[in-house]
Order: sequence, then C-alpha cells, then structure tokens
Amino acid sequence: MRGAGDPEQAQRLIAEALPPVVAFVVQPAELGAIHRRLTELPEPPEHPRLDRDDLLGALGVFLLVFLATFPVTIPFMVMPHVASAMRASNAIAIAMLFVMGYASGRRGGHRRPWLMGVSMVLLGGVLVALTVALGG
Repeated sequence: MRGAGDPEQAQRLIAEALPPVVAFVVQPAELGAIHRRLTELPEPPEHPRLDRDDLLGALGVFLLVFLATFPVTIPFMVMPHVASAMRASNAIAIAMLFVMGYASGRRGGHRRPWLMGVSMVLLGGVLVALTVALGG
C-alpha cells in the first residue's frame, strides 16, 4: 500500500485486504481515511529484532508447556514396564484435568466447581479411551 502509485490504487489494495463483507460496506471516503491513517504510521523496521518482552513471552510458553507435560512423563522415567507407566501417566493426566477443571470452575464463579472437574475428567477419559482404542 505504501508503494502504490496513486491514492486510488492504495485504496483498492486496502479494500482487497479487507474481508469481502467489510469491503462491500466501506465507503470510498472511509478507505481514504484509512489510507491517510496508515501512511501516518511509522515505517516498520527493516530488520525486526526480538526484544525483552518477546524473550520473556517465549520463556513463559516454554515453562507452561514443560510444567504441564512433565508430570505425565515421570512414570516413564521411574517405572520399568511401559504398560504400567502408560496407565500411571494416564491417571496423572486425568488427576491434573480434575484439578484444572475444579480451579477453572472456582475461578469462573460456579456454585459447584467439582462438576467442572468431573466434566474435564470425563472428557479426558473419553480421549484416553480413544487413544487406547487406536493403539496408544
């Protein structure tokens, strides 16, 4: 849009970038206003760099995934039989589902948060049953 030769071409590019329903209802004057506001924005950096917030966000995602999955892997580290470790891992995952469902129910203001915990356990049970039925 910044490299468009004339304002009409820039407005046409903006309209093409919008969802069809939105582009249909936007008037040419509104496209002109959008074009003016977009050209007033500063140029994006030529070589974007990661900053402190990006790195902290990545660390947060890593910790969230690691802490959510590590307890489920512990049985495989300490139990000699894979089948037993798999069942223990499933039990840990279902217990975690109950705890998270209960916490979600309490945080959401439900009168009976344990129902959310049970709902999550039932969902987890169905998923584990499907996994086992498919050979997992």
